[in-house]
Amino acid sequence: MSLVEITAPEFNVDIALAYATPENLTGAPIYTQPICYLHEKAAELLKKAVHLAEPLDLRLKIFDAYRPSEAQWKLWHALPDPEFVADPRRGSPHSRGVAIDLTLIDAQGRELDMGTGFDAAIPASHHASTEVNVTAQRNRFILLGIMMAAGWDNYKNEWWHYQMFNARDFPLVENATLARPMM
Repeated sequence: MSLVEITAPEFNVDIALAYATPENLTGAPIYTQPICYLHEKAAELLKKAVHLAEPLDLRLKIFDAYRPSEAQWKLWHALPDPEFVADPRRGSPHSRGVAIDLTLIDAQGRELDMGTGFDAAIPASHHASTEVNVTAQRNRFILLGIMMAAGWDNYKNEWWHYQMFNARDFPLVENATLARPMM
């Protein structure tokens, strides 16, 4: 199995999988099991990002990582907009285990202001949007710097989304093949 489970204590991250709750763009839980997985190579990049955030007294909060194809279809049916949701017929980098949605939190566990919420399908969510306040712009660029220095690529339309540069080189991973399926 090329996916590894990401746990809060082992990786020193906060995990709040949005699709395991109704707090997502569908308004209903998608995952029946809130398990965070990443491809083993992506997990190594996550460790680098965690290490880079530490001297800044920041931590990473994960909203989503590996996403089963079945979940991708549910998102697509809720919002069939390729600007914000990958067309499941092409396969999402999330469904390959090589993408992660996240934000920064401070030492008290508070999310830094990013100007929009996670999954806000609006132009203000674009990485370089100047529609958000200066503090949010600065925080987005701190996250961008940490993630890119750790070896991740960003997706310009979502400040929270990062993926491996060669994401499409990895095969889709089926939920049924996981040690503990999410759906």
